[in-house]
This record gives sequence, structure tokens and C-alpha cells, in this order.
Amino acid sequence: NKQIMTNYNSKYIYPFGGSARPTESADKQIVGGKGLGLQVMSKIGVDVPPGFTLTTPLCQVYQRDNDLPAEVWNGVREHVERIEKDMDKKFGSRDNPLLFSCRSGAAMSMPGMMDTVLNIGLNDETVEGLAEATDNPRFAWDSYRRLLDMFGEVVLGIPHEDFEKRFDKVKEDANAKNDVDLTVDELKILCDEYKKVYKEQNQKFPADPYEQLFACVKAVFGSWMTPRAVKYREINNIRSLIGTATNIQTMVFGNLGNDSGTGVAFSRNPSTGENVMYGEYLINAQGEDVVAGIRTPEPIRKMKEVLPAAYEKFLENVDKLEHYFKDMQDVEFTVEKGKLWMLQCRNGKRTGVAALKIAIDLVNEGICTKSEALLKVEPTHVEQLLHPTFSPDALKSLAYTKGVVAKGLPGSPGAAVGRLVFTPKQAEDMKAKGESVILARETTSPEDVGGMWAAVGIVTARGGMTSHAAVVARGWGKPCVCGCSDIVVSEVNETLTVKETNEVFRAGDVVSMNGATGEVIRGSIEVNTPSLEGGLGLLLSWADQEEGVMKVLANADSGPDAMQAAENGAMGIGLCRTEHMFFSPERLPIVRRWIFHTECLDDLDHIKHFQRSDFKDLFVAMNGKDVTIRLLDPPLHEFLPRPEQVHERVAEECGFGTDVKRMLARIDSMHEENPMLGLRGCRLGIVKPEFTQMQVEAIMSAAADFLEESPEAKPHPRIMIPLIGSITEYKNQALIIKSEAEKIRSERGIDVPYEIGTMIEVPRAALISDKIAGLVDEADGKPLCTFFSYGTNDLTQMTMGISRDDSNGFIPKYLDLGILLDDPFQTIDEEGVGKLVQHSATLGKSANPTMSLSVCGEHGGDPKSIAFFDKVGLNYVSCSPYRVPVARLAAGQIRVQRRMAKAKEEEDKRAASIQSKQTTMGNAESMSKVIVQ
Repeated sequence: NKQIMTNYNSKYIYPFGGSARPTESADKQIVGGKGLGLQVMSKIGVDVPPGFTLTTPLCQVYQRDNDLPAEVWNGVREHVERIEKDMDKKFGSRDNPLLFSCRSGAAMSMPGMMDTVLNIGLNDETVEGLAEATDNPRFAWDSYRRLLDMFGEVVLGIPHEDFEKRFDKVKEDANAKNDVDLTVDELKILCDEYKKVYKEQNQKFPADPYEQLFACVKAVFGSWMTPRAVKYREINNIRSLIGTATNIQTMVFGNLGNDSGTGVAFSRNPSTGENVMYGEYLINAQGEDVVAGIRTPEPIRKMKEVLPAAYEKFLENVDKLEHYFKDMQDVEFTVEKGKLWMLQCRNGKRTGVAALKIAIDLVNEGICTKSEALLKVEPTHVEQLLHPTFSPDALKSLAYTKGVVAKGLPGSPGAAVGRLVFTPKQAEDMKAKGESVILARETTSPEDVGGMWAAVGIVTARGGMTSHAAVVARGWGKPCVCGCSDIVVSEVNETLTVKETNEVFRAGDVVSMNGATGEVIRGSIEVNTPSLEGGLGLLLSWADQEEGVMKVLANADSGPDAMQAAENGAMGIGLCRTEHMFFSPERLPIVRRWIFHTECLDDLDHIKHFQRSDFKDLFVAMNGKDVTIRLLDPPLHEFLPRPEQVHERVAEECGFGTDVKRMLARIDSMHEENPMLGLRGCRLGIVKPEFTQMQVEAIMSAAADFLEESPEAKPHPRIMIPLIGSITEYKNQALIIKSEAEKIRSERGIDVPYEIGTMIEVPRAALISDKIAGLVDEADGKPLCTFFSYGTNDLTQMTMGISRDDSNGFIPKYLDLGILLDDPFQTIDEEGVGKLVQHSATLGKSANPTMSLSVCGEHGGDPKSIAFFDKVGLNYVSCSPYRVPVARLAAGQIRVQRRMAKAKEEEDKRAASIQSKQTTMGNAESMSKVIVQ
């Protein structure tokens, strides 16, 4: 049994601090982010209160069995005994009692989503011992009332409001304005009142300290599956974690008097990235007082005035941690009677603006390399940088300057305009209707995360810069104004009242907010979007320079789209959907006339004319870069009016005179039961070859026009055949394209380089990719296919048998139930669709090693999908112009991560080899001794 217990200890329980030896190379997935920080701080000589981590696999055990094995509980007792010796205190003893905190800590930070209990070990006897040991009865009873409150709420599920009502009543009877105004006797009364709450709820507070500790461990592991934690993981797409770890740590107290305190700080400003210490602290307080917004904290810099020695040590510790982790740090600390204790550290959450500045500054300061800096910025940070902000002109306007009605703390930067809502449910309901909303709350709690996510901005009347609202908003890149004491927010009345003027804003009123300044503004203020100039462009250039990085192209259908793509760093156009050129009001009637009367060549000439002009705009915008143009793909019915839209004017526009009846009959004759699998894609070009000829003539003529005007120009059209399922379909269209292209080159006397390839979006085409890639023109022996581009939208639909347009009715439920881990139309289905892509790529390369491979579906802008495409060996991804910066960063990060993983693998092999040699030498030495004997 002792051996089993030891195995459980070493495998599932990791000690830290005091006499514990730090675990070398602790795995963040196993010990969690908080646990890893505690191990590192112990390793580099930073004082942490001793404790131990129950690892994430135990969370899974608890979820399965609703308990932990007896060996684990015995291991907990063993580690408590070790800490008792380190601290010269006894857990559960009346004489100088040892107390613990019990905190969650997953591998990814989930601020406020899971549970914490402090002061574990207090009861009616030990509270007296604590009062005597510290010579501070008020502190002891204040700690006890906190435990009664937290244990009741977290472990037993007693509503916090029940305790809060008793607290307010005791303060009222004592005529106490603040919590700290209560005397020892009044705190004793409060503890008695809290015990009455337990009785009213038919619950009992356990006096036995181990019973308290074990119950808290279970509660923390159980909090992994609370609705708020599950919702947070859904919103942030956190799906790969084992569970939360549980950290049991010696309590150190910041509420022992004016030589004690507690605080939360960031080594750099998490909103702007400025290299200054950013945080808050409170004298004579415990940690939850800072983050809960119960008392207004002081800026961290003022700590130097009241606790100078602790402050200097704090700065030294934070600098050590930042250099060790090579990143901005988020730390929590407590000063107990002048001694500094670091409670936790982690890489701090930050806004997109801050992430960018911090990454670049860390390189300039020599703390990390450019490659390492890429990993400091998340793809979502890049999205944040492209979010709306108020323009300089808007900030100077009278509407803004005269419209400011209140000012709070700048919790998270950015601009937002929306209708006021006062509950999370209102926010989610109005978001579902397409409304932009701003959520106003007295203060936020983890239960509000659904509404916070739905809102475009958040305003709270209470709470500091490290309050729940501010931390969560910064992590999501949403603007937040917190601690806005100028206003009164009433959820019951659904009103926001400005104290000074008594102006009242009601649910549905439009307001604007500036998270960078903390201002709330009446009405709607114009916003705009920043560009890639400056730091973001520099960072993305580092991503582009990574060895072997996959290129990022853009899906663009017009000159303005192409210009935007170029500005965002696209290396070409990976998909031009020619049908998107047909929908403008002046063009649509011409297209419809040709569909109805294909014998009318004049209309075909009109279409050719405007397509030629549009293609030229693309070549100009992308001069020297590939422009991949997909021939007409969608079913023709998409261009036709619905029957109820047909009247005499429409009939006349479409060449039917005023004969509405005949036009309706023609539309009816073109009806398809399943048009997405009907006459579309290459089938349209085969049935109507003149349309393929017309589009190729427009493409090649546009390139020739550009070359005639600018002899130095380098247009490079790539003509893509859509929706093929057989070799013969492809060959039919490819020969038409080649014939028409060569004809234009000959007629114009201009050598326009071009390529012919196909979009792989039908599963059958993926299965015969080697045959398609191996096709040659019998006339000249040259390859007929030089590139594949995977149309993963249709490939997903056809492979999974799911209509993208109709999937919203069940995909969300599938995600909730875990039937799907990701929406397959947002993140590639690696096991099915991805396997087809990989198989096709392998076949294509086997037949034509120079074949270019890419993806041009929605997945081309998804970082997780990009990682898969990089692994498969695709040459580039193509995505929306506005997703290009995100894709560029993701592509660079993947290269860095692969290189780091390979280096670690090689290092592990070297270490294993050394270990093997040492073992062999040891065995040989032992054998020699035996022989000698």
C-alpha cells in the first residue's frame, strides 16, 4: 500500500515550495498553467508559499467516479505533513494553525470560471488559535467569515446572496460603511449569522479540517463542468484540455494589518503593451478583495511608498519571471508582515494592441527571437487589431465631446456602438436578431460570460482594472469601461442613470463607448478600421520570412477586393469567383437574357466585355502575382428572378417583351430539384462550350491588354475548371481552354503565360487525382493540369452529406453533445474531408511532382485548418482579404512550432541516448564487481 501511495504521489501529486524539490520539465497540460508557474518560481528562487498540485488527470477521475482514490487522499495527507514541518505549523491545531487555499488551474487561463476556497482549516477552535498566534483577533474572525461564505457557496451551493444579506444587515446594525469598519465582536456576530444560513439550507459546516480540504478539492475539480466554465470553453473554442488541476497552497495573509497587503499585476500594460508595471494592490486585504471589486484598489506604483522593501523584491521577481518565460507576466502576490510571497504567475492575457507591441519590444530588448515573438500574438489578436475604433476626427467632433455622459476606467480598449441591454439573456437574444448591443451591469460575474460574448462592449459601475469584466473583455478584444462610478445601473428597472445630471438611458437606447479612455457617449459615433501599417506589418513580415512557410493568397472578385487583399499582404489571388461579377443591377439583365436566349451572341459579347474589364483590374492589382480564376460555377437558376418578382418590366428586360406568362414558363422549365448537384460547374461549360470560350477569351485578352499598356507588367492567369468528377470532364474543358488561350496569344502576338488546373471539390475527383494530374495534351505532349485547389466548402458538403446552408438547424446541437468537436464548415474535418485532401495531394504529386496544391474554401482562413494543410504539404491557402493577416500569422506560427517540436524531439533522443549509455555503463560496472567477488 505504501508503494501504491508513493506512485500516486509522484504521478498525480506535484509538490512545490519549502523543502520540495521542483519537478524538472513539468508538463503544463498535466499541472496546469498555475501549477507550472509555481514549479518554475520554486526553481528560480522566487518565494512561494509551499503546497502541492493535484494534476489534471485526477480531474477526469473525479468526473468519472465523483471521488478520488483512497491512495490520493492519503497522498494529500502526506504532503500536508511535509508542509507542516516546513512552516512549523499544524493543520487543524489550535496552536498556530496551518491554513490552506484550494484553487483551480487549467493549462489555459480561464479567469473566474472555476472555483477557489481560502482559509481552509478554520473552525470555532482554530480561529481562536489564529487570533492568539497573530495577536490580531479581528483578522482571525474576518478570515473565518470568509471561509464560511466561500465554503457555503462553492462547496455546498448556498447562494452567495444569502450571506450577502446577512453581511449588509450586520453592517447596517453596526452603522459600518465599509467591511473593514466592523469590530471583532461584530465579525463574531456575522459568523453566527452565516452559520444560521447553513441551518436554513439544511447544511452543516464541517469542523474537521481534512473534511473541509477534501470537500474543497472535490468542488474545484467539479467546477470544471459548471455551466459558466463550459460556456467559456465553447466561446473560446477550448476543446483539447484534460481538465483543471487543483492547487493546495499554504495561506499567507495580506489582511494582518498595515504592514500586509495583496495585489495583482502585469509586468507590462495588458491594454497598450507599454513597458511599465501595471496593476493594483490593497493594504490589509485578501486576494479576492482586489479582483471582486469590493474595495477600490490603489495603483501598484504606490506600493513603493508604503511597503518599499517588498516592492523592490516584487520588481526583482517579476523581472526574473519575464526573462525566464520570455513573455509578459500576470502575477498575484501577498505581503504578510513585510515579507513578499508570490502566489502565482502566468503569461498574461492582453489585447491585440498590447500583444503586438509586447512581441516587438521583446525582440528589440533581446529577450526573445523574432520566431519566438510570433508565438506571443494570437490570430484573434490580429482580428482585434482590425476591429473598429473611433477616428481622430470623430474624437474631436461635437457629437463626441458634448456627448460624453460618464467616465470610468479604461478596462479594455476599442470602440463600440450599440443598444443598451442590462442582462446577459437580453444581450444573447438581441445578438441573435442581428443587433449590436452594449451590456451594462453593476459588476459582472462568471455567470455573465454568455451575454458578455454576445455584446460588442461592456460597461460596469463597479470594479477595477483587474476586475472580472476587464480581464475577460481584454482577453476577447472587446471594449470595456469598468468602475464607472458616474452611473447607476439598475437591472430591475433596466436603466443607466448618470448621477450628476440624472439623465436616464433605457434598454434599447443607442450609446457609444471608448474602452481606451473609459468614456460612455450618448448616441452613435462613427467608427473606422485601422490598417496594417506599422507594427502589425512588421510582425507579419517576420511570419512571411519563416523557412518553408505556406503562402497566403486571397479570394477576390473585383479590383477593390484585390487591392484590399494586396494591402493585407496577399501573395496573389487564389480564387476569383467569376459569377460574382454578374450581380450588379446593370449587368444582371444581360446575364439573364443570355441564359434565356443562348443563341443571342450579342449578350454574350456584353458579358465578355465587362468580364474583360474586371479581369484586367485583378491583374493590375496583383501585378506579378498569380491570379486564379474559376470559370462559372453556380447553377443558372441563381441568376434568375423568383416567380413573384416577375412583372412586365422584368420580362421586357429579359427579352420576353411583356409576355410575363411565357417568361414564367421558361423559368419553370429550368427548375432543378437539387440544383447544387445539377447543371453547374464544368457541366455548364460542357453543355454550353461557348461560355467557356467567352470567359477564356476575356481572361487572356485582359492580360494582353495589361501587357500592351505596360510592357513591364507580369500578369499570370491561372484558369480553374470547377466541379469535375471525371478525367473526361476535365479533359473536355482543358482542351477548349488551351485552344482559346493559344488563339488569343497568336492573334495578339503577345506571350501571356497561363496555367490550367482544377478545383477538387467532388470526392470522386479526389480519388482519381493521379489520373487528372497525369493528363497530357496528345498534340504536344505537355501536361494539361498544373494545379489543384481544394474547394473544401463543397468537398465537405459532399463528403459529409451535409448542406452548409441548412446545417444551422443541427450543427449547434451536435457541438453541444460532442458529436462534432468543431463546425466542419469552419474547421476542416481531418478524419474524413482532410483524409481525402491528403490522399488527393499524394496522388497528384505522384503523377506530377511539380503540381501546385492549395485550398480556397472557408477553411483557408482558419488557423487550426491551416496547421493541417501545412502538414499535408499544400503550397498555399486562399481566404477572404480580411482574413489574410490572420492566415499569414498562423502560417508563420506553424513553421515555428514544427521547428521547435523537432528540436525538442532531437533533444529528447539525445537525453535518452545518454541515459541508455549511463545505464549500460552502470550495469557493466556492477557485473565487473560480481566477477571480482
